Amino acid sequence: MKNIFLIIIIMISLSYKAQTYPLRTFTEISQNSYLKDTNNELPAYEGTWKGTWDNKVIYVTFNKITNKFKPSLNYYSDRLVARFKVTNINNTIVFFDNTNLSDENIKIDGGRFRKSNDKYGLVYVDPDLCMRSGTILINFTDSTKTQLQWKYSQSENWLDSSCFYHGWAQADIPQPLPFDIILTKQ
Repeated sequence: MKNIFLIIIIMISLSYKAQTYPLRTFTEISQNSYLKDTNNELPAYEGTWKGTWDNKVIYVTFNKITNKFKPSLNYYSDRLVARFKVTNINNTIVFFDNTNLSDENIKIDGGRFRKSNDKYGLVYVDPDLCMRSGTILINFTDSTKTQLQWKYSQSENWLDSSCFYHGWAQADIPQPLPFDIILTKQ
């Protein structure tokens, strides 16, 4: 009897095997499933991109990560992660540089394509800057995929009393990411 019960449990478990969904799935994803880049869209974003804003230069390097578990969402996914470096216009002063971080400590982590505007969404969380956070939307602006539109929306109220920037004038707080910029593939 115990063996029959065990076999039934195993068969039920196997029948609930995780599903694989395409990256552009806009419905709920079941737990332990896999959101896969079946159309191979993410490699076009990979590489280093450069843009200039406010007398600063940003270099953003995107890498595709495959089959990575997202604990907050309870499923696996293919996604982009990004590292960035911000310098002055002459590249003689480095303001921000997280290009050597491991994938586990990444500050920009990808999500999904948006159904409403066909842009790829990423989340920025920076523990080194008082947990500054926000969302980034990217999309190609040309058919050759050498120009990338970047729009960053910073979360409100990120600055609390424990932050070392607390009490600073807003204009004096360094801005690590541009809000709206065109990046060019290098």
